[in-house]
Amino acid sequence: MTAPPRLITVEEFFDPPTRSRALLSPDGTRVAYLAPWHGRLNVFVRDVDSDWAAPDDADDGDASGARRITSESRRNIDTFFWTTDGRYLLFQQDTDGDENWHLHRVDPARPDEPAVDLTPIEGVRVFGAQLPPDRPGTAFVQLNRRRPDLIDLFELDLATGALTPVADNPGDVVSWLRSPERLLVFTMEEGGDHVLSEWAAGERRPIARFPGTDVLLAVVPAAPTPDGNGLWIGSSRGSDRTRLVRVDLATGEQTGVDSHPVFDLDTPRPEADPRFPSSLILHPSTGELLGARYLGARQEIHALDPHFATVLPRLAELSDGDLAHVSCDATAQRWVVDFTHDRDPGVTWFYDHATGRARRLFRPFPHLDPARLAPVTPVTVTARDGLGLPCHLTLPVGIEPRGLPTVLLVHGGPWYRDSWGYDPEVQLLADRGYAVLQVDFRGSTGYGKAYTQAAIGEFAGRMHDDLIDAVDWAIDQGYSDPDRVAIYGCSYGGYAALVGAAFTPDRFAAAVSYTGMSDLTDLVRSVIPAARRSIQNSYVRYMGDPDDPDQEADMLARSPVRRVDDITAPTLLIHGANDVRVDRRHSDRIVDALRSRGAEVEYLLNETEGHWFVNTDSNIELYGTLERFLAKHLGGRSSTTS
Repeated sequence: MTAPPRLITVEEFFDPPTRSRALLSPDGTRVAYLAPWHGRLNVFVRDVDSDWAAPDDADDGDASGARRITSESRRNIDTFFWTTDGRYLLFQQDTDGDENWHLHRVDPARPDEPAVDLTPIEGVRVFGAQLPPDRPGTAFVQLNRRRPDLIDLFELDLATGALTPVADNPGDVVSWLRSPERLLVFTMEEGGDHVLSEWAAGERRPIARFPGTDVLLAVVPAAPTPDGNGLWIGSSRGSDRTRLVRVDLATGEQTGVDSHPVFDLDTPRPEADPRFPSSLILHPSTGELLGARYLGARQEIHALDPHFATVLPRLAELSDGDLAHVSCDATAQRWVVDFTHDRDPGVTWFYDHATGRARRLFRPFPHLDPARLAPVTPVTVTARDGLGLPCHLTLPVGIEPRGLPTVLLVHGGPWYRDSWGYDPEVQLLADRGYAVLQVDFRGSTGYGKAYTQAAIGEFAGRMHDDLIDAVDWAIDQGYSDPDRVAIYGCSYGGYAALVGAAFTPDRFAAAVSYTGMSDLTDLVRSVIPAARRSIQNSYVRYMGDPDDPDQEADMLARSPVRRVDDITAPTLLIHGANDVRVDRRHSDRIVDALRSRGAEVEYLLNETEGHWFVNTDSNIELYGTLERFLAKHLGGRSSTTS
């Protein structure tokens, strides 16, 4: 009898990548990227023509030419970017997951100098930083410095750090945007409509109105045209699908730029999650529109620039994955790109269009053999009311796919989506012998406006029915053992796990809630002050208004905290103590109630994390706990017996 393969350790899945997120400098000679230092991801810079086989372990430089230019030892850096002239690198950082992002500057020419906090104001968050190509030494930043609930606009001198107020929020502004010719503002009216206006000396000139039924969270993407006379946006006006249009800033007229007959423009997920590239491919130095991304079972890119149309096929042939993050020099001849892939993620290449030559720079996870990892397969399941549910099924390698213990992995949001690609928790679960089923239930984005809006009023209703219907499909197909199904998810997915345990207790052998909400009224009432105005079309429309007594009662009826006595399955709750999106009390209340009646419950509370665990040690603890819990209650394999 053949012995089962060696388990891939939790550390192998969740240790930081050796390198990742490479960005080419505007002059095309240097590459900035993330690499570990003292267990945290920091920014390094090296020459693009250097020996990429050489390690990044020299602080003072070595034959590789690598230089570490940040020294973050407390928390991973996640988001960084070059200034448009390549003079500086900027990165964002918060404190232990509190999401009060600060903007920091480092000078690649002076790697020994410490990073400079350009927004050193306690309790204040950077809500956006715009680097205009026509003002290379300047950033326009949105801060709630004056009041926690008001986002104002400031001009930031990147060299001196001087912050100059540009415009004060009178109370209804949700975001600011500078174009070369105008200052633009998005406001939100009672009822949910968004209005785009030109702002001058405190006066507004309305340009365009976007009905609240067409705008879920914000008008995204939104990028000014280089001539300053237009704005590229995603729009579903008069259509079920989101397409790319140009708004004329003088007349407000919307003109179609590009669309796909079946797929949505890939938004709004990238605006919320920097792991995914923007739906608009823009020239980093000029702001010219190069291409647009659409996402179905796989990605399609439409080239919208003649030069990029010659480059794109050469980039695409470098991988059988989907083209992900893209950067180029000022001439758009030299490119650094990486790829989405289900088993070999983030492979990063350099391509010189002038010579036609390409070379691979690195694999982020060289220790992971793609042949050992499990393919992710898009499938469609039909819900009980006939709605087609896009899903992803991942089956363990080397095991007959019959009667498997199964993890129903529910994405967050719920205004989010799953897609084909690599996810370390999916691969960890498959490696432990579980079938992993991911469901883009109604309410998910990316499948048309009607699909998203089918979730209005359906929390713990048809949204949950979709999950049950997908599990029944997996059972009917023979993949899943009906007695060994766990439900697990983060954020909304954590709520769904608690709903599964409390509302359909006979269906799940275990439940895992990771920063999941348990009380919908508490969730809506606790939105941070600066975001409260902008939740009208999302939280309030979909869940309800807790200030209306009838709606409050309905929200409570859909809240797991009110059904906690019905939970019978073993339950694991995971939370970051500094979570500002879903306060830890959502988990505390469930844990306290379960413990008070002697139910089987575990609680992992991390004092140094927020809504998502970022640091390596936190994630290793999290997923070690998860694999032990699931092995105990579903019978999968585990790398530890402790």
